[in-house]
Amino acid sequence: MNETKVINRVIKFVKKELQNAEGGHDWFHVERVYKNTLLISKNEKVDLFVVSLGALLHDIADAKFHHGDETIGPKIAREFLVSEGVSEKIIEQVVAIIENVSFKGGNKQQTYFSDELNVVQDADRLDAIGAIGIARCFNYGGFKNRKLYDPKVKPNLKLTPKEYKNSKAPTLNHFYEKLLLLKDKMNTKTGKKIAQNRHHYMEQFLKQFYKECDGEI
Repeated sequence: MNETKVINRVIKFVKKELQNAEGGHDWFHVERVYKNTLLISKNEKVDLFVVSLGALLHDIADAKFHHGDETIGPKIAREFLVSEGVSEKIIEQVVAIIENVSFKGGNKQQTYFSDELNVVQDADRLDAIGAIGIARCFNYGGFKNRKLYDPKVKPNLKLTPKEYKNSKAPTLNHFYEKLLLLKDKMNTKTGKKIAQNRHHYMEQFLKQFYKECDGEI
């Protein structure tokens, strides 16, 4: 099996599958996560083929856009990798990454761990913070027709996983319920280092946001 050729076919497949996806979960998101994965992998002892496949297929069918069904993405990924002749051992690792990479929220406890998951998880979380993370957050909020901000609706850090998934809270609340929590959830040294800068950028954004809401110059 030629791994490079498989990767190229996976890229082509993902581009086609996500051509009409919401802007924060489209091919360009996947491409950024893939690039982050390659960057982080330089300092980690991981199977590069596994993390590459995991990164490229991690959002092939995000549950948010499939009525909350978390089985569709892993199923699509498995079927495609089988058709490409990828070994069952590798497929199992990739599927496990897809099933566990998401933040999920609601204080849900992670039960599967691997070095490869650590890398892809960090890569995905980095795309959820910083300037791009802010843009993606408000893009999705607009997609769901949510308010930007409502001072009467306070962030809830004690949401259950079900409540988190079904939340209709203003977009700004998502910063406190997820984005600002990610810095301390990074797994790798590279991920932690990059997250520090992006986290600081979000803090500065929020300060400016509240100033403008209060009519300050």
